[in-house]
Amino acid sequence: MTTQRRRAGRGEPLVLLHGVGLDHTLWDDLAPLLEPDFDVLRYDLLGHGAAPALRGQADIQDFIAQLDAELDAAGWQDATVLGYSMGGLIAGAYAAARPERVGRLVLLSTVFRRTEEEAAAVRARLASAATQDPQEAAKVSLTRWFTPAFQAARPARVAQIEQRLLDNNRESFLSAYTLFALGDSLLAQAAPDIACPVLVMTGEHDVGSNPRMTRELARALPRACARVAPEQRHMLPVEEPGTVAAALRSFVSAHPAQAQSMQAQSMQTQSTQANSTPTQSAKA
Repeated sequence: MTTQRRRAGRGEPLVLLHGVGLDHTLWDDLAPLLEPDFDVLRYDLLGHGAAPALRGQADIQDFIAQLDAELDAAGWQDATVLGYSMGGLIAGAYAAARPERVGRLVLLSTVFRRTEEEAAAVRARLASAATQDPQEAAKVSLTRWFTPAFQAARPARVAQIEQRLLDNNRESFLSAYTLFALGDSLLAQAAPDIACPVLVMTGEHDVGSNPRMTRELARALPRACARVAPEQRHMLPVEEPGTVAAALRSFVSAHPAQAQSMQAQSMQTQSTQANSTPTQSAKA
């Protein structure tokens, strides 16, 4: 029996959004470190794991609507949202579209304004993904994502990630990967409208979501800070969950939740609007 989501822990609401080709089990190493302090929700993005399949061209608005539905089902008005890789594109777009629902934002290993060379490389990988043998494609991805030391020390965990890649529905994967590969404009457009505090973080040797991107993204956001994990590649949530957890706790401590005040302000605004009449406005 498969599951599409998991929720565990106690504390402030925290949503985790995985990357392309993966599912909510990406967070199996990090989530237990966060659950003592957060109410952690992780779910399969559309076209991944046990979530509904993607058909045709993926649309960022579909992922925004999915996150809306997950927050509603959890009974949360807002949450801290952590997005990894493609999940970071979704999280950033969501924070711009739904500012009242995102108290804090964490963009982990997230691409931003690829150079022409970087854009050409990811387009080439997209073209190869449509025809390349899935096992060969998975091996190439794992080599880019994991450090050699982790692959040698934790082969079983690497094999789990590989199997997840191989289990993907081909049409759904290509649809999602197309959005990821061609979605450079998403965060560039969203950045000016992201008002909440943001932590942007990547690995020193992440070639796809490199430190230059992380620093440029932080500079493009009104309230952001950047962190680079030394000697790491793309799989920070798996290789260095302790480092990610510590960075998140420090970030949260520096930016206390304002959810209650925001909710009170929203309720006050709604009440004022409901009680206002044209006659009263004229008297004012």
